[in-house]
Amino acid sequence: MCGIVGYVGSKQAQDVVVEGLRRLEYRGYDSAGVALAHEGSIASEKRAGKLANLERAIAEHPLPASTTGIGHTRWATHGAPNDVNAHPHLGAEGRLAVVHNGIIENFAQLRTELEAAGHALKSETDTEVAAHLLELEVVAGHDLTDAMQRVCQRLKGAFTLVALDGKDPSRVVAARRNSPLVVGLGEGENFLGSDVAAFIDHTREALELGQDQIVTITADDVQIIGFDGTPAMGKQYHVDWDITAAEKDGHDWFMRKEIFEQPRAVADSLLGRRNASGLLELDEMRLDDSELRDIDRIIIIAAGTSYYAGMVAKYAIEHWTRVSVEVELASEFRYRDPILTRSTLVVAISQSGETADTLQAIRHARTQRSKVLSICNTNGSTIPRESDGVIYTYAGPEIGVASTKGYVTQLVACYLLALYLAQVKGTFFGDEIHHVMDQLDEIPQHIESVLAEADQIYKIAREHVDATSVLFLGRHAGYPVALEGALKLKELAYIHAEGFAAGEIKHGPIALIEPGLPVFCIVPPRGRDHLHDKMLSGIQEVRTRGARTICLAELDDETIAPYADTLIGLPKVPVLLQPLVAVIPLQLFACELATVMGHDVDQPRNLAKSVTVE
Repeated sequence: MCGIVGYVGSKQAQDVVVEGLRRLEYRGYDSAGVALAHEGSIASEKRAGKLANLERAIAEHPLPASTTGIGHTRWATHGAPNDVNAHPHLGAEGRLAVVHNGIIENFAQLRTELEAAGHALKSETDTEVAAHLLELEVVAGHDLTDAMQRVCQRLKGAFTLVALDGKDPSRVVAARRNSPLVVGLGEGENFLGSDVAAFIDHTREALELGQDQIVTITADDVQIIGFDGTPAMGKQYHVDWDITAAEKDGHDWFMRKEIFEQPRAVADSLLGRRNASGLLELDEMRLDDSELRDIDRIIIIAAGTSYYAGMVAKYAIEHWTRVSVEVELASEFRYRDPILTRSTLVVAISQSGETADTLQAIRHARTQRSKVLSICNTNGSTIPRESDGVIYTYAGPEIGVASTKGYVTQLVACYLLALYLAQVKGTFFGDEIHHVMDQLDEIPQHIESVLAEADQIYKIAREHVDATSVLFLGRHAGYPVALEGALKLKELAYIHAEGFAAGEIKHGPIALIEPGLPVFCIVPPRGRDHLHDKMLSGIQEVRTRGARTICLAELDDETIAPYADTLIGLPKVPVLLQPLVAVIPLQLFACELATVMGHDVDQPRNLAKSVTVE
């Protein structure tokens, strides 16, 4: 949640900061603001709503020139999304500005102390408390770095704080606890950001920070200490994508562009996974094969779209390895007192690597001495760093809040994990693994073939612009696809959408069926466990009661045509791999329907890309 930018250098800080906020607006768009160091004080502007509102305000009332500044785009937690609660927040004397991501859990107690001492706080936020506390320290004679250290020792919760002292324009100081922050390393300038997108058009050299660390950036230096004052080092890395990856490239929405990037993303996530002998190699795994052989139970923890990827993983892992798998919502995991042992592998799936619920879940698992493996798209993020092993996906930057290529690359990583476990445990022969990998290598081409029919999907979407409810049905690995299709529609079109296991429709949900109700039906490939015939039966049940059936089935499956009001052809793939191709039409449908309804596809209301608060 929330996007943070900091800059010290020779350029106009306002331009750098606002540009960075534009690239981070997917993290929150309830408000935006900027603060600059100017002649011993702070010059700032902030506005509720999207970044465009702030840009208009700055254009009408320009801020003074400055080469040091901070900025923020907000997803509201404490306090309504209005001008007063927008960041930055200033101290009582207006000398110091702070922007913040996360939640300060003891802010009410600290606010009471400040008000008792005569401070008049203007907002409802927890952030303003930090601004007043920091300013008290610098007024008392501490430099901003020391002030940050002293204040952080009083704060509880998960937070990133970035502060600017108007009387010390040479530096910006930030602190990180359980919330994302990365340093951008330039020449004669340095940057701070919630992620590298904030500064990617200035530098591709980055520095990752550890937990409970404070970083001070100047134009020529970066210094890191722990909350206890101990000197520390960050880990430098090179960002392997450039600014063009974060542009729309002629598409109307980032999401639409990212849908069409999925063939490349899948191919990149499969690249280099086999050695010369054809054996799977997962370089970032870090878990010994001997440790994996002892695993007798797997628990997958995730949230939202990642949770549905985990549901698909359950089918694949259990089928290929015969190891029992549970899939848990990260937000519920540790509150049910889960049974964990040393032979339990906890797999955490998170696109950002900063998802708060998932992070706390893996920390709980590690206290129980279980091994933790993460699946993540963000190099250097917290969840991979705190895991015993990691499988990175290679989706590249995903700007659209509703995940698309992030989801399909998570699926690829789940299949790779399942096959690697089968290889280690000997439940699959080498030629069997090689065969499945060959089938995975064909998936990018199959996705291309589905995308080539995008206009058909768009036409179907435009025909349903007045729909107020849509149902999705699936069986086996198609059931999570149904759930994901429904989620995309809820996120983007703001209409009622539900996904169901097709066999459950007659146990209650069939009461929702009424004439004309659109029902998407994900039809399994033919030839396994009568799944196809059972799905056909479910389609007949809803169609008999007046539903309009939109069926996704293999291109040459002629048995479906009599029962489909609309038929969408899918490439012929195995049932376990079908989610990779079946989800594509559902993404296209949701994107186009939201577009014709006039919604902001990239920035759906009330949502943010990375949920870094519990």
